[in-house]
Amino acid sequence: MRLSIYIPIVIIGIFLMPWINYAQIDFNQRPDDDLGNVEDNFQEFFFEALKQSGIENYERAVEFLLRCERLNDQEPAVYLELGKNYTRLKDYEKAEAAFLSGLKLKPNELWLLDPLYEVYVQQNNNAKAIDILLQLEDKHPDYKQDLASLFIREKRFNDALRLLDELDNNFGYSPVRTNMRSEIFKQTAGEDEQISQLQQRIKSNPLNEANYLALIYSYEQNNQRENAFQTAQQLLKEMPDSELVHVALYKFYLENNQAEQAFISAEKALISTQVNNNDKTTILQNLLQFVANNPQYESRLVQLTALIDSEKTPESLTELAAYYLKLGNKQKALETYQQALQQNPTDYNLLKNSLLLKLDLQQFESAADSSEEALALFPAQSLLYLINGVANNQLKQSQKAIDSLEMGLEFLIDNPKMQADIYSQLSEAYKQLNNIEQSKAFAEKAAAINKAQ
Repeated sequence: MRLSIYIPIVIIGIFLMPWINYAQIDFNQRPDDDLGNVEDNFQEFFFEALKQSGIENYERAVEFLLRCERLNDQEPAVYLELGKNYTRLKDYEKAEAAFLSGLKLKPNELWLLDPLYEVYVQQNNNAKAIDILLQLEDKHPDYKQDLASLFIREKRFNDALRLLDELDNNFGYSPVRTNMRSEIFKQTAGEDEQISQLQQRIKSNPLNEANYLALIYSYEQNNQRENAFQTAQQLLKEMPDSELVHVALYKFYLENNQAEQAFISAEKALISTQVNNNDKTTILQNLLQFVANNPQYESRLVQLTALIDSEKTPESLTELAAYYLKLGNKQKALETYQQALQQNPTDYNLLKNSLLLKLDLQQFESAADSSEEALALFPAQSLLYLINGVANNQLKQSQKAIDSLEMGLEFLIDNPKMQADIYSQLSEAYKQLNNIEQSKAFAEKAAAINKAQ
């Protein structure tokens, strides 16, 4: 399992960043030699490296970073960026060396250890990855879970079980960890033994919720659906206030065509603070699919989504927006995408879907403003320049459209369809400016590409 936490880099303007996340680089310090303005050169090269990395020109970024290193080999931020760019180039040996150089200057730094761990994961070097995770396991639970996963790969099953027990005790039941336990039992005692052990645990301690949930999952993995359902009902009987049991129960009710009970269980799971966001997203996905096949329950779904509005995650909102699109309700889909963007404003797919819907709904002024804001975050995305160009054409802002569309062409790589669309919009912009010659030329270019498709 790859770790999903990274140290964020905040982009200011296009490619600037706060130094506080990395090393504290003092650009006010004056050089004590005759090499000229070393600080200015260092800053210029470093920012240019960030720019090149931002447009995915990683080799060029490395060149500028190596210049930085020659000017000052005591800045960990240089080695961090070198390591990241070497990793993207899949030059793992140089990436490892760069991160290790940074760690000599800043030992035990999370923002250097984490990407070094990723290098070892990419190389399937479990031994070195474990060494890094042993330094990181107390930083975040995800590291501990990753460590348990690597222990399983290395057949260190007792170490893995120790970590899984620790995580369950601290954070409660997790289907992922139950699956990891299942894998251990498969490689050691076997599936039947796993079920037997869980049954014995429940008998010894009938008020331990985690054991019931693990047994339900084990039954499901072995296609023993009826036993899983009975275990869920047993848990609910022993612990009527259990919220996690409804993550399993709603599915059984759906399969048994007990729709109202399914919605009741789903509601309890969706508003629960104990159920994680991934499970909530899955629940909503399943309900959306059920209602798509059983439209008579659409009003019940609407009631449920209104009730859990504050509990929605970007993932679940994305699923809901897709559902509204399927129904043909584009305005509601746009509103739902915008709700998701409030929680995750830097998600490119959410931005793209929202902007395309604004064009479709002829909200051109909003599309123009929002696409400009999106370009500050994603300055190398040709589609955003195209959207901005379309919106400005519709607003009769022809020169703005041309500027944006020409920039989009600069970043376009191997996408004839988008290239033809940009040429078509450039033709329209020049037509608005009464430059018929240029308009015709771009129209012909677009037609030639479309004909060749």
